[in-house]
Amino acid sequence: MTRSGGIAVLAVLAAQVAAADALRIGDRELGEYLSSECVTCHQLSGRYDGIPSIVGWPPDSFIAILTDYREKRRENPVMRSIAVKFTDEEIAALAAYFGSMAPTTGSLAPKTD
Repeated sequence: MTRSGGIAVLAVLAAQVAAADALRIGDRELGEYLSSECVTCHQLSGRYDGIPSIVGWPPDSFIAILTDYREKRRENPVMRSIAVKFTDEEIAALAAYFGSMAPTTGSLAPKTD
């Protein structure tokens, strides 16, 4: 491999790593745009009215939980029907949006099991 070929390979690898990081971190603005269906039930105020708040959840937990609903590893027909609509990128974006908000007093932490 030539020197310029090696540099090109490194540039492609760096771009792939950056894209993976962006997906993992999520696009907060996209998450805000997608959140309208979520906030129909999950209160942005953080109040608990039988449906847990998702405000301030750690993004990794949010991603794991919503992915579990999408992949039918968690029992809840309503959440499954919603989660199945989202791609990995969209779930990461929602996680970034809700994770960027400060949790309120009395909000429930996510159950990860």
